[in-house]
Amino acid sequence: MQLDLVLPHLLNSVFLAGGPSMALAVVFPARGQIVRIPFPPAIAKKYRISEGVWVGKTLYLSGTLSPSLDTPTPGNTETQTAGALGAIKGALKKQKLTMGDIVMMHAYLVGDPANGGKMDFDGFMAGYAGFFGTKTQPNMPARSTYQVVALAEPTALVEIEVIAVKSKK
Repeated sequence: MQLDLVLPHLLNSVFLAGGPSMALAVVFPARGQIVRIPFPPAIAKKYRISEGVWVGKTLYLSGTLSPSLDTPTPGNTETQTAGALGAIKGALKKQKLTMGDIVMMHAYLVGDPANGGKMDFDGFMAGYAGFFGTKTQPNMPARSTYQVVALAEPTALVEIEVIAVKSKK
């Protein structure tokens, strides 16, 4: 029996053999060329990561923060969410992708002191709503949202990473 997975970025297929008491799984890794997208040298040297990595037609973008963190007033969760998603939109555009090509998102939110130390999910959704499920961009990714203790940048309230797939057009 063949079981096709809906996670092409992990596997192409899994074959199961054996009866109810024994199953043997043979895993075939996803095929595709790997291409790394470097950050500018100062960022790459400090963090030692790529901005993104292509595996075949799938792009994995590193966690993205809002550009507002470089200003004296980094903003609240809503502002930082919109800023991070705007930066993601720009990174995708450089790769000839759009926000509609995002298939998976992980959002990491720090507990906001203005929200009693809890993540500001409503603020996150307010920033998110301008990018997904709109008239001009109706596609919505699968998503997980987590509250974390802290992020690498002390004033960051939001970090977002995405996986996007180049569709056949």
